[in-house]
Amino acid sequence: MSDLRAAPDAVGALVRRIRDLLGSTDRVLIGVVGSPGAGKSTLTDALGAALEAGGVRCAVVGMDGFHLAQAELDRLGRAERKGAIDTFDGDGYLALLRRLRAQRPGDDVIYAPRYVRGALEQPIGSHVPVAAGVRVVLTEGNYLLAETPPWDRVREVVDETWFLRTDPVARRERLLARHLANGKSMEPALAFTDGSDARNAELVEATAEAAELVVDWD
Repeated sequence: MSDLRAAPDAVGALVRRIRDLLGSTDRVLIGVVGSPGAGKSTLTDALGAALEAGGVRCAVVGMDGFHLAQAELDRLGRAERKGAIDTFDGDGYLALLRRLRAQRPGDDVIYAPRYVRGALEQPIGSHVPVAAGVRVVLTEGNYLLAETPPWDRVREVVDETWFLRTDPVARRERLLARHLANGKSMEPALAFTDGSDARNAELVEATAEAAELVVDWD
């Protein structure tokens, strides 16, 4: 395991690492892992934009697109733990990664789901198109390094996993602000941040040693 430092406006070292991995290969899949509120979406968006600006076609596919729908969480009695490992369709996510791994030039577009925050707070299917000519797929989420099946097979599909390490106080503040921005009042926002989200973060942080790279995220 190695370490690199990056920030939203300074992802050059990560771009170079991906370019080194590309070589003559058609596609590289990178899994970005981190606790809730660590900045995974910010990193993958910045990295994707930098790659595209440098002439490398890139797509960002989030694990959050495989959140179980709110109605299903209600049916299962898991709504108060939304974001926990058993509130995702892990097998569906793994199946998508395998399709993206097998996609070759000339193949049809593969469509991935996306989680839409704000008023909706639901996954939307077929939202992210991944064309066969895309050379880099960045996939981000909490549980890509978890030992629980089927998550333990994600590492077989991606080329590298990167763990995003950030200041825990700043991470909590961002997470609380996100809950508030998405429509929760202060009491339930704090309940999620310091309850389910905190427990999920403990699980995620325990997997950091399995990553190929730790990114210190400023």
